[in-house]
Amino acid sequence: MKQTPDKLARDRMIRAQATIVNRLGLHARPAMTFVEEASRFSAAILVRKLGDGEVVDGKSILQMLMLAGTCGSVIEIEVDGSDERDALATLLKLVEAKFGEEE
Repeated sequence: MKQTPDKLARDRMIRAQATIVNRLGLHARPAMTFVEEASRFSAAILVRKLGDGEVVDGKSILQMLMLAGTCGSVIEIEVDGSDERDALATLLKLVEAKFGEEE
């Protein structure tokens, strides 16, 4: 089966899943924190909420808010670029740390 360029590009991305564990979910403040961290990296960062399927730009506050990630939602973060490993590790730690909102 021949792969399309889009499929090949997505196969090169690294990805991981994370569960939103902060009580209020992905509201404006944690979404902005995510976008600020994502924007520090040159890599392309895509995010989707599992079960939804819509892929959004992890560097766009409006798109991140569209995910409507509640506590317990699982998101998949896909990263592609020269600093992809650092970006993915940073963003996974951020989600795990409840976006710095709770102790």
